[in-house]
Amino acid sequence: MAEDVKPTRKNLMAIEDRIELSERGHDTLEQKRDGLIMEFMDILDQAQDVRANLNADYERAQNKINMARAMEGDVTVRGAAAALKEYPEITTQSKNIMGVVVPQIESSRVKKSLDQRGYGLLGSSARIDEAADAYEELLESIILAAEVETAMKKMLEEIETTKRRVNALEFKLLPELYENQEYIEQKLEEQEREEIFRLKKIKAKKEEEEKEAREAEQAAEAATAD
Repeated sequence: MAEDVKPTRKNLMAIEDRIELSERGHDTLEQKRDGLIMEFMDILDQAQDVRANLNADYERAQNKINMARAMEGDVTVRGAAAALKEYPEITTQSKNIMGVVVPQIESSRVKKSLDQRGYGLLGSSARIDEAADAYEELLESIILAAEVETAMKKMLEEIETTKRRVNALEFKLLPELYENQEYIEQKLEEQEREEIFRLKKIKAKKEEEEKEAREAEQAAEAATAD
C-alpha cells in the first residue's frame, strides 16, 4: 500500500528509477512476446503440414503392409522384418529461437537400399519392398513431427510465461509504483506548503517583533527628548 511508503525524496527517486526500469522491461517483454507469437505461428503452420504428411504416410504404410501380408503371408513379412541388421540412429541437438531452446533431431540409416535391409533380393518381393519404403518414409515423418511439435510446445510454454510476466508488470507492479509515486509527490507537496506557511509565519512574527522594537525605541527617544 502507498501509505506504507515513507514519503521522502530519496524514496521518490528510488521509485522513479524502478518505474523507468520496469517500463523498459515491460516494453522488452512485449516485444519478446510478439516475436515469440510470430515464430509460433510459423511453427504451427509447419506442424499442420507435417501432421498432414504424417497421416498420409501412415495410411500409405498401412495399405502397403496389408497388401504385402495378403499377397506374401505374415510369415514372409515377419521374416523380412526380422532380417534387418542396421537400425536407424537418432541424435538430438538443440537450437535457440528467441531465447527458447528447442530440439533438433537428426536421423541416419532410416532410408535403406535393398541390400541393406538384410533379407536379400531372393527373399524379397516388390510388395515387401514397397512396404519397407513406406515405413521408412513414415519413420522420417515421425521424427520430423516429433521435432516440430516439441518445438511448438516449448514455444507455447515460453509465450505463456512471457505473457504472465507482462501482465504482472502491467497490472500489478507498475500500478503500485505509480500509486506510490503519486502518494509521495502529494505528501512532499503538502510538506512543502506547510514549510512555506511556517516560514511565512516566522517571517511575519519576526517583522512584527522588529516593528515593535522600532516603535519602542522611537518612544524611548521621544521621552528622552522631552
